[in-house]
Amino acid sequence: MASPQTSAQVPVTVLTGYLGAGKTTLLNRILSEQHGKKYAVIVNEFGELGVDNDLVVNADEEVFEMNNGCICCTVRGDLIRIIEGLMKRKDKFDGILVETTGLADPGPVAQTFFTDDDVKARTRLDAIVTVIDAKHFFGQLEQGSEAEQQVAFADVILLNKTDLVSADELKKVEDRIRGINRYARIHRT
Repeated sequence: MASPQTSAQVPVTVLTGYLGAGKTTLLNRILSEQHGKKYAVIVNEFGELGVDNDLVVNADEEVFEMNNGCICCTVRGDLIRIIEGLMKRKDKFDGILVETTGLADPGPVAQTFFTDDDVKARTRLDAIVTVIDAKHFFGQLEQGSEAEQQVAFADVILLNKTDLVSADELKKVEDRIRGINRYARIHRT
């Protein structure tokens, strides 16, 4: 028999990426698909999510429910408090998606799942997924450390907007990504 700690752990995926990379498009796709899974989604602010209002069936101040059964929360307070609140409803979802802002360093978000004993016992960080805009990636690297941190922490990289760059440019972007993080799986989209 599995220990209560491992059997009760809810998988968590952190979704990050620079402004305009396509996080909201990806999140809307996840929320609108009938994939048989129900996710609790934690976003920084409701307005930032850009969710089609037709998908929202029930909303209060911090929690809103989607028509496919997903539950979304807005982080207006402490992430640990939000997760503890979600754990009271853990029978209603299969996993948690945490969407960071476009300028967020994913490190502190990921650290939450290792430093708080209650959160660590009840959840497990499944993956950090970073969405990258192939066309604007080099410019974003020049604007600060956020884009580089997002790549460095990634387990999975969705290299988005690949149709907007040449094969040579795409290779240069992938080479630069590999220079930052050689272990992440890269998927072209």
